[in-house]
Amino acid sequence: MLRPPFVRVTKIWLLLGFGIFPIAAAFAGNVQGFEATKERQFCGSCHVMSLHRDDSDNAASNSLAARHARNPMFGSENCYVCHADYGMFGTIVTKAGGLRHVWLYLTEYRNVPVEAAKATIHLRAPQKMNDNCMQCHSTKDTLWLAVPDHRAPLEAERAGRLSCASEGCHGFAHPFFRAPPTKARIL
Repeated sequence: MLRPPFVRVTKIWLLLGFGIFPIAAAFAGNVQGFEATKERQFCGSCHVMSLHRDDSDNAASNSLAARHARNPMFGSENCYVCHADYGMFGTIVTKAGGLRHVWLYLTEYRNVPVEAAKATIHLRAPQKMNDNCMQCHSTKDTLWLAVPDHRAPLEAERAGRLSCASEGCHGFAHPFFRAPPTKARIL
């Protein structure tokens, strides 16, 4: 069998074939994978999350999740937008958390009935009160401040002592998965 001479053209083809093209294909695949995992359809593909997906898809629902799903700004990415970590490494932290969810589903929840899962599934760490909400709702916008109910508890909201996603305010994001009621809303 004849080998081509190991000249510059051969080296370039080898670099492209074994280096550049595979790395570019892997990068493009990862980017596409990251984008696909932002979709509500992906988040709700586990049977234990079907209640959340169904609520978000329900045009008659008034939950925060459903209202954000109907908002064209978020649409089918409403799960990701509300649950994403922000900051310099926010996407990486969020995707790592998502991989943890996939692992838990495959190892613990795959065959668990939804009602049993509702009793055991919980947030690993509570979401920082209002931090994700305030990424879009700054509490400084004139339209936001024009609502009298927003102005009264303003400092408690900004300090994280009062949740906008509670009874009496905008309601729970997922009303069927809420924490046991507390005596006071202000912590």
